Amino acid sequence: MDNFIDINYKSINKHSEELCGDKVEYVSDDDGYIIVMSDGLGSGVKANILATMTTKIAVTMLKNGASIDDTIETIINTLPECKVRKLAYSTFTIIKIDKNNNAYIAEYDNPPYFYYSGKRIIPVEKKERMIGNKKIYESNFQLNMGDTICVVSDGAIHAGIGQMLNLGWSWNEVNGYLKELNNVNRSSQLVNGNFIGVCNNLYNNKPGDDTTILTVKVRKTESIDVFVGPPADKSFDTYLANIMKTSKNMKIICGGTTALIAERELEKELMVDLESMKNDIPPIAYMDDFDLVTEGVLTLGKTLENIKKLNKASYEDSIEYNDYDGCSILTNLLMDVGTHINFYVGRAVNPAHQNPNFPMGYNIKQNIVEGLMEELKKAGKNINVMYL
Repeated sequence: MDNFIDINYKSINKHSEELCGDKVEYVSDDDGYIIVMSDGLGSGVKANILATMTTKIAVTMLKNGASIDDTIETIINTLPECKVRKLAYSTFTIIKIDKNNNAYIAEYDNPPYFYYSGKRIIPVEKKERMIGNKKIYESNFQLNMGDTICVVSDGAIHAGIGQMLNLGWSWNEVNGYLKELNNVNRSSQLVNGNFIGVCNNLYNNKPGDDTTILTVKVRKTESIDVFVGPPADKSFDTYLANIMKTSKNMKIICGGTTALIAERELEKELMVDLESMKNDIPPIAYMDDFDLVTEGVLTLGKTLENIKKLNKASYEDSIEYNDYDGCSILTNLLMDVGTHINFYVGRAVNPAHQNPNFPMGYNIKQNIVEGLMEELKKAGKNINVMYL
């Protein structure tokens, strides 16, 4: 496919609460994507349970072919109204995107979503409809390359009330800011990280409400080939080098021995950049036709730690990776640039990567790579692997 649906969300919990009262759930298959964001009434455990029930019901029913009417009526009947405030126990925004990039959105009591196309704010015509005595707003439109949908919980609109801002952000102010973020950031993750950071600052690091942003971007497919470790059989060195030579994708080498194979088989010069060396991260190297060459286990292990933190929905666990070192560059390429990551993993065992406490054959490097692939799948990346 020429395009990729980049889905990411980030949240901050209300100050002193262990659990977030906002919840995002999404699934994808050959027919497209179903994405649901819900905001449970109140905060803490109760709100978390209510929002989780809402997203689970919606995603499960819609995935199994239920109509939007049946789905919403089930949610309404399962979650009663608050008897005191006469409010629904949870609000929600449901997004369905089919395989032709036709988007359908149903909204109930969440702040209206934001839609950007061609670096512009695009107003969308919405139809009001009653489903089970609830007022639902529905919209349909075609998503094009570069288009973005952002959904925020009301904690984002209220950020700063009584602190940095008297009345919080207005919806229009949030709209303008998100437009600029989407114009300068390639990935949904970067948009969300920047936005939720601003919300946290407006709350003086003590959020008065659970705050969540969900971003859905239509991106150009960007494939990266990652070559990790030499083949178990040295006769496969030439085969590996041929894959490197013929690939039209971005190319990364992780590991000194793998880099030496490429240098020898492809007759290229490998140049180490000592200025990129950090205390705990070995230096990177340069080689023509490759986008990045790094050391193996240490760099991969640190990158895995970074991606685990980035995958946590909470802003408090986010990290900075703008430094000039192998780990920061690799994290950026895998998380922000690539949409499809192809791993070519050599099975040769380096004795230095063998943990003496584990049985023979349990390779630390391979364990790190498998963890990395799992975390990248959680980040919504399309992952393929070939073992050599």
